[in-house]
Amino acid sequence: KVKMAKVTLDGKDYDSDTFSENAKSQLASLQFTQAEINRLQGLLAISQTAQVAYSNALKRELEG
Repeated sequence: KVKMAKVTLDGKDYDSDTFSENAKSQLASLQFTQAEINRLQGLLAISQTAQVAYSNALKRELEG
């Protein structure tokens, strides 16, 4: 059996091998949402960078 990782929640460590099925499901959902937040933050950073670039390009175009 593969040992699962230690889980730290609010500064307290837990052994995920001892989790109930419900706790394992909640952990999987938490990990998914954390990954999704990270993905969206990356997308936001890309979009903000593009916004600045488009704004600068428009200013250059308008100022001639």
